[in-house]
Amino acid sequence: MIRRRPASDNTSRPQSNRGRRGDQARSLLIEGAAVVATPRGNHALAGPEQGAIQLIPDAVVRCEGSDVVFVGKRREHDRRFQRPNEILEAADGTVIPGFVDPHTHLPFAGYREGEFDRRLAGESYAQIAASGGGIVSTVAATRRASFTELLQLTLRRLDRQLLCGTTTTEAKSGYGLELEAELKQLRVLEQAGERHPVEVVPTAMPAHEVPVEWRHDADGYVNVVVREIYPAIAAERLAEQVDVFCERGVFTPDQTRRLLADAKHLGWRIHLHADELCDLGGAALAAETGAAAASHLLYASREGIAAMARAGVIAIALPGVSFFLRDRFAPVRELVKAGVPVAVATDCNPGSSHTESMSAVVALACLGAGLSSEEALVAATLNAAAALGRADRLGSVEVGKQADLVVLDAPSPKHLAYHFGVNLVRHVVKAGKVVVRSGALQTH
Repeated sequence: MIRRRPASDNTSRPQSNRGRRGDQARSLLIEGAAVVATPRGNHALAGPEQGAIQLIPDAVVRCEGSDVVFVGKRREHDRRFQRPNEILEAADGTVIPGFVDPHTHLPFAGYREGEFDRRLAGESYAQIAASGGGIVSTVAATRRASFTELLQLTLRRLDRQLLCGTTTTEAKSGYGLELEAELKQLRVLEQAGERHPVEVVPTAMPAHEVPVEWRHDADGYVNVVVREIYPAIAAERLAEQVDVFCERGVFTPDQTRRLLADAKHLGWRIHLHADELCDLGGAALAAETGAAAASHLLYASREGIAAMARAGVIAIALPGVSFFLRDRFAPVRELVKAGVPVAVATDCNPGSSHTESMSAVVALACLGAGLSSEEALVAATLNAAAALGRADRLGSVEVGKQADLVVLDAPSPKHLAYHFGVNLVRHVVKAGKVVVRSGALQTH
């Protein structure tokens, strides 16, 4: 669904006279855009609104400090505002909100390209995991890596995300699976977030897998998580969220309930890996436990989807995983029809979706999963921000929102899926500052 609005009907209404005073330390004007394409609002969009994108043709966007203060016609801007400190030329491109990636596993060491070849030869993800590969392989490499090594790897991945238009990313631990290694991953994320323009939302996921040393006693490992690992993470304030992998052969629904209940008690938002390999009731469990979002959902039942809709749980589809593993895609059409808000994410990880590109995910969400180009853009921006509790300030190009913006080398947002396989990102603005210019990272 695209809602067109004449450029003269601008969306901006400065919250104060600061534009007139010109007293901001930094002001930026994006000019020359063919169109500004954005969802609107401060909450996730669902059902018929999932594809509600407004197109504002021939508009300029003004940022002061870290915020958007004007979106509209150039002549109206010039009447109300002084000349900006900086002008960014869109050159007939499209301005969209910065991508928000709501599900990644960025702080990892080691790669699994050998497993990739094994899958191409016919082995399944489950078979590879049963033979000692999969998550446990990455756990071993991540435990061995030093803090400095892991930080450098994470910063490079953030660079690639930024070049592809991601301005905010969630990132999970979960390749430690013991106290010190989990703390190491989360401390890396804390340091990376302080050093990099991309905003990092840290998620604790010590319940990503049952570690090898606890395979004989999964309940015992759950005890370790809730009695030792969670409290230590909370004491250092290293996480905003907790995620749990509820799946056959990983954590049962009862174990997941306990893990999530304890996380909620500690004040964290909760997410859930649900129904990826089979229908284990994960979608319904996400609704029951008050999860903010549930990811994967390839095998979610109709009853589970209906429960998510009633509870307002956001579905995070991961089409890169389906493509990478040559598996089925999440039932996004059923989710949209049921009124579940759908977000999309890269699930960047070394085993099942080795990509940092949200543009690629948007294309796969359309070409593989069946979202329209407008629905996929909402999923990658406003709904993704809502999944992280940030829709009040991220995910749309609106006055009062943070100025996280992407300028595409394309005349419309449809080109994200239509012109697939290339990076169309020309410029990126984070909190009012140009951080990618003409496809090149700026010093940070």
